[in-house]
Amino acid sequence: MDSAVEPILRCEVITWRHVCRLASKLARVIRAADFRPDIVVAIARGGYIPARLLCDQLDLYNLISLRIAHYVGTEKTGQARIVSGLGEDLRGKNVLLVDDVSDSGDTLELAMQHINARGPRQLRVAVLHHKQCASLVPDFFAQRVIRWRWITYPWAVVEDLGGFIRRMEPMPTSIEEAALRLQQDYRIKVSRLILEDIFAQLAVSLATSSQALSD
Repeated sequence: MDSAVEPILRCEVITWRHVCRLASKLARVIRAADFRPDIVVAIARGGYIPARLLCDQLDLYNLISLRIAHYVGTEKTGQARIVSGLGEDLRGKNVLLVDDVSDSGDTLELAMQHINARGPRQLRVAVLHHKQCASLVPDFFAQRVIRWRWITYPWAVVEDLGGFIRRMEPMPTSIEEAALRLQQDYRIKVSRLILEDIFAQLAVSLATSSQALSD
């Protein structure tokens, strides 16, 4: 493989251990700012696990979620839109809004508008990774990303990498071929076990699509 060839998409696969370290650092940053949330709002789906980890680190119980559609896997679905809003009364409460990453900033901006309309006392935003290119700078983040790259978290490995494989032309027909193409095209190395899970999912998806076409 020619190491000088640029990848199709710059990627970084984050491990569970790294996620836990980032969440711990993020909690320390929030505590140092002397901000005490009354409630945590996770942006579904990427914010679920970071929000739960922060609840544990900050000794918080009240956790709710807001679902915003912007990406399906690694593909943008268009303009960010709220799919499932909040029914919670936030008047007079300190709210911590949590997501995994600030990328374009569109999702966070929409979420903040939705929450602010419900009259919180204070609203702060926390993410694991803040990309320098984002239009919105979160109040709290664990790591700044200067050079843009696609970040795959451990809870989205099968979804993200499966999306990469589906878009390959021609699509790999074996685990060995997929492993080689992921390394060549995205600089990604993953275990055979993960690739087996991806291929099992792809097989189900292809079978479902074929059945739908034949019906």
